[in-house]
Amino acid sequence: MRTYIKLFGPPTSKALKELEKIAVQMPEVCIMETTFIKDLPSSLAHDIGGTPTEGLRVEPYYQRVGGYFKSRGVEISVERCNNIISDSKHLLGDYDFFFEWFQEPNAEQVIDLIKKIDEALTPTGCLYTLTTKK
Repeated sequence: MRTYIKLFGPPTSKALKELEKIAVQMPEVCIMETTFIKDLPSSLAHDIGGTPTEGLRVEPYYQRVGGYFKSRGVEISVERCNNIISDSKHLLGDYDFFFEWFQEPNAEQVIDLIKKIDEALTPTGCLYTLTTKK
């Protein structure tokens, strides 16, 4: 099950980074890999589609994922690095971001997510809609 987010108004890039931070801190969800793969050099993205340069030592996947989030001020454990990225195909459609739930969320979990998003996006001025579906 996924909760999709559609963002409205600038600054959407800042809002996306805030959504990433929320996802990292929620062990019950994973996120789409395209939120961070665009920021990795292709020479370092071997495990997720890149091609390493000849002779270059490619860091383990968890170090690259962890390093990505650390550069944004978010500490992430090795265990979380191994399950933060969704294995599903990326079917965003009209949406900008999704949280993929490991188990079907109850109403309280979705409401908690809404509160976290409200708190994170209010300072940015970016508005959003939220849709949870299978």
